[in-house]
Amino acid sequence: MSAPLKLYAAAAPNGFKITTFLELLGLKYDLQILDISKGEQKEPWFLKLNPNGRIPTLIDSTHGVTVSQSGAVLQYLADTYDPNHKLSFKYGSKEYYKQLEYLIFSVAEQGPITGQLYHFKHLAPCKDEYAIDRYFKDVNRIVGVFDEILNRNKHNGLYLVGDHLSAVDASVYGWSRFLKPNDIELEKYPLFNQWYNSVDQNEFVQKGVNRLLQK
Repeated sequence: MSAPLKLYAAAAPNGFKITTFLELLGLKYDLQILDISKGEQKEPWFLKLNPNGRIPTLIDSTHGVTVSQSGAVLQYLADTYDPNHKLSFKYGSKEYYKQLEYLIFSVAEQGPITGQLYHFKHLAPCKDEYAIDRYFKDVNRIVGVFDEILNRNKHNGLYLVGDHLSAVDASVYGWSRFLKPNDIELEKYPLFNQWYNSVDQNEFVQKGVNRLLQK
């Protein structure tokens, strides 16, 4: 029997964001992995779901909702399936808006900049040292920002907002998996390094990662 939630994703940062959050929420979902190297996300049937032709896309048959863009999917899941705010915050609270601030920072800066560094460092047909250096410095700046965010919230524990994991932790984690392959030295950012290792060792986070890796 199919689950009411169906996720289209791939073993990529924006996919890991959603599977890990779904597992943390304890939700059942069907997963269809797209082969983005073959351009399956650009096929007509998928473009009907998401005109941008990128993963992730979530279909919630219970509420008749289809939502794309990782930040929007995370916010939708938190708003719809976490009524007790175990992984979110009450609407209107200062933590709610702080989570929203950091979530937007993650999707607007962390993802695109880290993605550009990975592209120019590993995928570009010609090495562009200027581009690599520029994005390398900017990724380090962004990691430094998250390190300071953790420092400002350290009285609550090792969380980006409040005193528990939330959608923003899932979002930041998704792209953080690609920092070491980009030669970012996490040891330079003590709190961020501790935070990453803590999230990475969470059994539900690993379950979400492994679903996409098909382990």
